[in-house]
Amino acid sequence: MDQYWRDNGLPFMKMHGLGNDFVVVDARGRCDPMSANLAIAIGDRHRGVGFDQLAVILDSADANARLDFWNADGSLSAACGNATRCVARHLMDESGLTELVLKTGRGLLTCSDVGMDLTRVNMGAPQLDWADVPLARDVDTLALPIKGAPVALGMGNPHCVFIVDDAEAVDLQKLGALIEGHELFPERTNVEFVHILSRNEIRLRIWERGVGVTLASGSCACAAVVATARLELTNKCCAVNVDGGELEIDWRDDGVWMTGPTSHVFDGVFSPTFLDGFA
Repeated sequence: MDQYWRDNGLPFMKMHGLGNDFVVVDARGRCDPMSANLAIAIGDRHRGVGFDQLAVILDSADANARLDFWNADGSLSAACGNATRCVARHLMDESGLTELVLKTGRGLLTCSDVGMDLTRVNMGAPQLDWADVPLARDVDTLALPIKGAPVALGMGNPHCVFIVDDAEAVDLQKLGALIEGHELFPERTNVEFVHILSRNEIRLRIWERGVGVTLASGSCACAAVVATARLELTNKCCAVNVDGGELEIDWRDDGVWMTGPTSHVFDGVFSPTFLDGFA
């Protein structure tokens, strides 16, 4: 870790998108302070701050900024849609821009202010081939050989989408943990349970890889709509009702666009004492 952080502490923002909560660290102009052990410590909701994901803002030569995403278990994720929207909102408020590009493990993502306190991000094209999800072997991604015949796809991270009669009745804690580590998913997987309300609306409950039960997830909402549209159960543009509120997902020719609100809750500083001992 850069001596500057050790001497002065590490500033952060707490943000959320529909209850999907994030710690955001702005490291532009300095060395990246984050490590797996530090992410785990910050993610401890009793001894740290707690988050679903941690986002680090870094300098980028080919975008307005680069984002790295950490899960609460210290693993990295290439995609986090709601965190991307939160950081985009922060950077647009800071710069006065109404559109910008953020570089993530998912690629270059276009983000825009669409008014009414809503922020939109293009999460890119879904990954539909089994090898790109990735899966452990070549199987039908529209009907995996798992009880319930879920759909598999990637949004920069793996997803396993179940269509159910009643999402509220699902034992999310039990089934989410069971499916996350299924042998078909060598990198583990996010798990979604979808109840079709109409051609234009779904109910979604989410188990997030490396996190657990979460109130919302942008990439999971995108995956749910791609899955239901591929099964011809919904249109490609849907309202997605998650535990924390509503997102709009629109699967277009140029990618999957996600629109929703963001909230900046508070700013803080991790003290030099807290940071002591982290590489």
